[in-house]
Amino acid sequence: MKAFPGHFVLLADYGDVPGIVTENYAFSSLGVLNKDSIAHILLNFCITEAIDCIIPLHAYEIEPLAKSAVLFGEYGIQVLLPDADVVTGYLRDEKQVLQHFAVYIHGDCIFSSEENATPKKLSSSFNGVFGYNKADDLKLFTI
Repeated sequence: MKAFPGHFVLLADYGDVPGIVTENYAFSSLGVLNKDSIAHILLNFCITEAIDCIIPLHAYEIEPLAKSAVLFGEYGIQVLLPDADVVTGYLRDEKQVLQHFAVYIHGDCIFSSEENATPKKLSSSFNGVFGYNKADDLKLFTI
């Protein structure tokens, strides 16, 4: 939430989700989880809810969304992930504990949890929410 001040954030998950709505954020259900149609479920949800940017947080959402990013873009929805051809290089070992977090949009670090961090500018196609212990070893943040 700190990375997106001034934006309304819709937090969503599969199954039952508490119906909470505040001035700055809300919780919503994505419906029943079907891992075979993740991209379809999320695209339909984004269109229905007028979402303009999506950040996948489940590991099983990463590859389907990265491969579908162009389709999402045709509907004006930005997928915050690295390009599909390199996304697997940013997946982390689930046992790995990450100390810091950073959000990149078009290669610019718009938020970092590390005090006094001076993140470097990356490729303009570089997007995502990352965890890291060393700034040169970014891993996608998943739950």
